[in-house]
Amino acid sequence: MAKPLMARATAVWLVDNTTISFKQIADFVGMHELEIQGIADGDVATGVKGFDPVANNQLLQEEVDKAEKNPLHKLKLKFNPAAAGEEKRRGPRYTPLSKRQDRPASIYWLVKFHPELSDSQVSKLVGTTKPTIQAIRERTHWNIANIQPIDPVALGLCKQSELDAAVQKAAAKKAAEGGVMSDDERRKLVSTEQSLEMDAESRMPTAIEGLETFTLGGNNRSESEEEEKIVDADSFFNLPAGGDDDEDEDDADPRF
Repeated sequence: MAKPLMARATAVWLVDNTTISFKQIADFVGMHELEIQGIADGDVATGVKGFDPVANNQLLQEEVDKAEKNPLHKLKLKFNPAAAGEEKRRGPRYTPLSKRQDRPASIYWLVKFHPELSDSQVSKLVGTTKPTIQAIRERTHWNIANIQPIDPVALGLCKQSELDAAVQKAAAKKAAEGGVMSDDERRKLVSTEQSLEMDAESRMPTAIEGLETFTLGGNNRSESEEEEKIVDADSFFNLPAGGDDDEDEDDADPRF
């Protein structure tokens, strides 16, 4: 339901100038009933000047009269033809100044982990321009060396539901084109809830892929045979056998 402009000031005026109940005023301006009671007691909205909704073309006097006579009557905002379709206004998403520096990181995350998203979808999610998206896709951005991919949901640039809706739309488009998706692509093209519910497929690491049937050959001897083979120290070090003549020569005095 649409709410009037300057809701607090409108509530102040209705409290001061009508006998409408607190509940009716609260429902009309979108505030809590206790806040309206605080306005009447002077504890809330101190110093706020009342804003006349009737004089400012937001409420009909007939609505005020009906609400004063019937405590169950709900005030209805006056229809404004100029505001028709305003909620469906199209255009780039507004990004606060404090978060605009985070947009390149979120774009990098989207093009890296969801390359199936079109430029228009990325632009709608984070509120950027297509030349910026193309520059990051092609790694020609002036600051590409310092950009790290960060989830736009974590940065507060878009909602998780909006990201999931864009991903599901990309999945439907890819399925309509008849493309064959791998397991990784299939997980990227579903929402977060569906991806978490999927069973992980057991896959062999790439580093040892192809070695699942590899066995060592040429080693048919059993451990018992190895234990039975006794190697003595002389044969192990291959020491030459010396004669008695060598020992006699060593004992002889070199002076003679």
